Amino acid sequence: MKRIRVAKFVAAAAVAALAACSAPQPGLLKADGVERESADRAAYSAELMMLRDSALKLGEALLADGGDGASGNVVSSPGGLLIALAMLRAGAAGETAAEMDAVLELPRLKRDEAMNALLASLQKFDGDPASVDEGNPPRKPVMHPANGLFVDRGVETGAAYLDTLARHYGTGVYPVDFSDEAVTKPAIDAWVEKNTGGRITKAPAEYDRRNTFSLLNTLYFAAAWKSPFDPGSTFDMPFTTAAGGEISSPAMHNLLQLKYAEGPGWRGVDLPYAEGFVMRLVLPDDGAGKGTVLTAKELGNIAVVMDSAQRKTVQIQLPKWDHRCSFDLRQVLGAMGLTNTLNTTVGFNAIQQDFAITQAAQAANITVAEKGTVAAAVTQFNGMVTSAPPQPDRTIEFDRPFHYQIVHVETGLPLFMGTVADPR
Repeated sequence: MKRIRVAKFVAAAAVAALAACSAPQPGLLKADGVERESADRAAYSAELMMLRDSALKLGEALLADGGDGASGNVVSSPGGLLIALAMLRAGAAGETAAEMDAVLELPRLKRDEAMNALLASLQKFDGDPASVDEGNPPRKPVMHPANGLFVDRGVETGAAYLDTLARHYGTGVYPVDFSDEAVTKPAIDAWVEKNTGGRITKAPAEYDRRNTFSLLNTLYFAAAWKSPFDPGSTFDMPFTTAAGGEISSPAMHNLLQLKYAEGPGWRGVDLPYAEGFVMRLVLPDDGAGKGTVLTAKELGNIAVVMDSAQRKTVQIQLPKWDHRCSFDLRQVLGAMGLTNTLNTTVGFNAIQQDFAITQAAQAANITVAEKGTVAAAVTQFNGMVTSAPPQPDRTIEFDRPFHYQIVHVETGLPLFMGTVADPR
């Protein structure tokens, strides 16, 4: 397998210091001569449906885990987790690749091509999170996806892997020295803060100087409702919690034409943003299991129904909320059955030889109010090279006077010659 040291890749761009942070970013390196492929979403409709279903499965697992959400409130990013896992899958082989495909139900063929089409579709709404006034979310949504790969500059990274990242994910890597925590940790945190508009200020996994690889995905979303709620129609209203208690919470009200549907045990609406996105809201029937997590199959069935739902005049009452949550993804993915993926030391050799995942984490937050929604998430997978350094066959210590020469190899000519009796 061809492997290339990161330092040999061509610099595509040098990112300057962040406006909001003092830590400068290392230069971004990409595979030499590899252009991102164009992607026609219509050509991958079946694969995109599989990716959607995989994200729903990840969402079920995240909500079932609950993270560290307070009072049962959970916010997660199955889409960000799917993108990060797809980038890991691009470097997987053997039993690890088979496990990821089976557990996550990923497309067996054209997986990276379909992900390229998905990302290209999202990037139609790309924008700078720093430009958003979060008190007045934009009418044209800002959906900013970003992928960051920080690799130790002293460790070889697979050329084919970086080729795939450049070709289908439009990204490269940032070479860093993980042993230099004072420089590398602020650089990673600054990248996270920049790409989440400051809503998340540091990477979710604890920094480890032994790591040689850190893969991050961020998603930032800001959008105004198509029909904003009138703040004058926001009142404190009763809300029955999952524990069965009743509280008073600010609730917004509006009368709107919305896609509305009902199914066994649920009712739902699609609340549209000004362009390109909706908030799908699903209300389980009273007594249908308050606080329970809908399964991926149920969510998939709801998606099919909602996609073809007719518009109806709907009086909607919706609470405002501002929540944040973080997850130990090793726990979430382990519960899903990704045992080999989380423990292999050979399955990701295409990324780095003897590479193993050491940490996996996600942090997410969301603010929903009368004017619209702002949300951000960061997903992180860290890993390290696990093999022991090669042991020498012999040892020689020049700890006493010695002779030296500088020799021209082709002719054997000693260009310089000397002795060292005292190296001071």
